[in-house]
Amino acid sequence: MRVFKFGGASVKDPDSVRNVSKIIRDQHGTGPLVVVLSAMGKTTNALERLCAYFMEGKKKEMMEVFNNIKNSHFEIARGLFPDPGHPLFRELEQSFYQLYYYIQEPHGGNYNYEYDRIVSTGEMVSTKILSAYLRENGLHNRLFSAAKLVITDANFRDARVDWILSTQRIQEQLTPYLQQKNEGGTPPLVITQGFLGGTQQGFTTTLGREGSDFTAAILAYALNAREVVIWKDVPGLLNADPKIMKETVLLGNISYQEAIELAYYGATIIHPKTLKPLLSKNIPLIVKSFTRPDMPGSVINSNESNDNRVPSYIFKFNQVLLSLFPKDFSFIAEHNLSRIFADFAKNGVKMNLMQNSAISFSVCFDRDKTKTPALLKDLRQNFNVKYNENLELITVRHYQKAGMEQLLEGRDTVLEQKSRTTLQLVVKRAD
Repeated sequence: MRVFKFGGASVKDPDSVRNVSKIIRDQHGTGPLVVVLSAMGKTTNALERLCAYFMEGKKKEMMEVFNNIKNSHFEIARGLFPDPGHPLFRELEQSFYQLYYYIQEPHGGNYNYEYDRIVSTGEMVSTKILSAYLRENGLHNRLFSAAKLVITDANFRDARVDWILSTQRIQEQLTPYLQQKNEGGTPPLVITQGFLGGTQQGFTTTLGREGSDFTAAILAYALNAREVVIWKDVPGLLNADPKIMKETVLLGNISYQEAIELAYYGATIIHPKTLKPLLSKNIPLIVKSFTRPDMPGSVINSNESNDNRVPSYIFKFNQVLLSLFPKDFSFIAEHNLSRIFADFAKNGVKMNLMQNSAISFSVCFDRDKTKTPALLKDLRQNFNVKYNENLELITVRHYQKAGMEQLLEGRDTVLEQKSRTTLQLVVKRAD
């Protein structure tokens, strides 16, 4: 049994959905398959805007975004189903009516809760479209709700998985179906949503931005899958983002540990939480191109022999560099550090880099519209705060083989941190 994950770019229009259907058809004959799907195209971004307008009470802007989202999905559906009477259109109408009805009511004040309730619509409708199209073309499948499979706590927008309950639910609901034969004797095919989970009380949660990779790993872990294949718009794992660096190198095979390090430092090709459950059961992760499915792609497994052959570059933008100084003239010691870490944990802010001296503590993190102001407010209760925004964080793995001159051209270094294998630079664009 294998798990496939397709991202939003793979189903952004009718032709893309047809391509995903062909990949599934070509790969399906080898055994049971679980397909995890993201929202279509840039739908999540659009739903985030809708959520922001909903919270701000900007009804006109909110409805404009809502109509654009609804129309784009119906346009994709019409490109796949010429018959306007196809049952899918009624299902889509119902899904968008539920969202419409919800955003007409006053919000409850909890942004993270409202976010999960609204943004989850993207995956719900994308899986309905794909499942219906596969059935229309003879690929019998069953659509399962990830909110009833992946059980989490109520930490909305970044929910923590209950591994015992999730494994139990996944095995109870999916295993009996995966052991059957579909009509015509074809292996079972499951379609479900990435990114989504649910509490025991029935509230929908999300697993953090780009969490669909994590969903695939959760399902693979619970089902003891043979492998996980993540289908991307790149030929595999590259040593840098091709949108930022012109010359990149394909990493054909790296170890779990190296991939975890890259993900931890912010490499966007793999979600940071994805690899640990796969490592625990030695399940290989393969990254392939949905535009060139014939290409071998990249493999992440236990083989460490290729890890340090080329440097890898990771760029994080929209960074905040924050420096804290105790108000009571004490030193940065354990009691002050515990306060700092508690405030970061309370506000759900991940530290990308930290550095301290006797009297100050500096930390670099992603700027967030809602989390950053709340964090600063809490920190100011015990510390004097100074910070800079609009910075970049550059991380270089195996930097000994890297050419740094070109990398730093047009940038001024604000902070540098170096270990035996990893170099991190907080930089700002030169004026």
